Amino acid sequence: MAGNPFARLLEPLFARARARDLWRRREIRASPQAPVIQVGRETLLSFASNDYLGLANDPRVVEALCAGARRYGAGAGASHLLGGHTGAHHELEGALAAFTGAPRALLFSTGYMANLALLTTLCPRHGQVFEDRRNHASLLDAVALAQARRHRYRDIAGLRAALAASGPGGLVVSDGVFSMDGDMADVPALLALAKTKGAGLILDDAHAFGVMGPGGRGTPAAHGLDYDTALVRMGTLGKAFGVFGAFVAADADVIEALIQRARPYIYTTALPPAVAASAQAALDLVIAGDDRRATLFDNIRRFREGASALGLRLLPSPTPIQAVVFGDASRAITASGHLRNRGLYVPAIRPPTVPQGSARLRVALSAAHGADDVDRLLEALATSPEASA
Repeated sequence: MAGNPFARLLEPLFARARARDLWRRREIRASPQAPVIQVGRETLLSFASNDYLGLANDPRVVEALCAGARRYGAGAGASHLLGGHTGAHHELEGALAAFTGAPRALLFSTGYMANLALLTTLCPRHGQVFEDRRNHASLLDAVALAQARRHRYRDIAGLRAALAASGPGGLVVSDGVFSMDGDMADVPALLALAKTKGAGLILDDAHAFGVMGPGGRGTPAAHGLDYDTALVRMGTLGKAFGVFGAFVAADADVIEALIQRARPYIYTTALPPAVAASAQAALDLVIAGDDRRATLFDNIRRFREGASALGLRLLPSPTPIQAVVFGDASRAITASGHLRNRGLYVPAIRPPTVPQGSARLRVALSAAHGADDVDRLLEALATSPEASA
């Protein structure tokens, strides 16, 4: 048959996405990550970044990156097991273990890869996995790749029922802070329930590290929990840390199993050593960042109080992720466009990233935002026809 076989396959998919207001497009940013960004010819106040502490363009982090590149070069050149593991990587892993209170930590290039590694290594084929329905896509994909028997739950009661109806063992898998709703998982309850069945808990704490709990040590710390051998945590370095990469913090045997068995770890080039050096500098700033966290939580309170006064449909969240729900994708797109016309960048989040009927603006707040920035966003939302519809 003549013609492009890929076009025949893809054109119906493209048409359906456009008809449903689900077509995605990339913006080209020409400036460093900051509250005010340059997109094309527009200067925009951004509420779209996960740079929660404003470290992505901190001069100390940037200089650590440059110093790391001068010492180690631009890239690692090989996997960790074939000569790519440097002193910068090793030092950072030790520092992350100390930060989390776990015996060991292991670096990965991305959180997606780390979650794939965890599930495919720790879950035997057809093993039981109990996963929150709102988990990040990387966890959902990891469960599928592990060929696990999947039990999806909506809340603690649902998890309790699923565990009661199943045999012993398995894995409970959850986000610590849910990336689209912004609320925190009840980690003490998840861990207690997992232990009643001899199961482990894998926690994706990507949006909590650096922000939540004493010293920004994440959701377990926010709930007063110490290290537990039944808990494995994944964190990313590209959000509150402002750089790039990910890590797993866990019992020494879990880390050794990942080194020996995890394909996403074994068969990929190591994170550039210069990035590891910049992450070390960022970690130092996270640990000393109580003032930044105080500013961030002031911004969160200011936004939530203002949004409530405007009557916006705001999901309950104590974190920098604030979801303003509009329902229809077209309404969320219109609201985002209204803000864009007023110099604010807040992209619309639509299915399948969020469930049907819950399209929203995902407002991401940062310690780098000033009170005036938050007020400007609230004033623009107040004039949006979609916000009052």
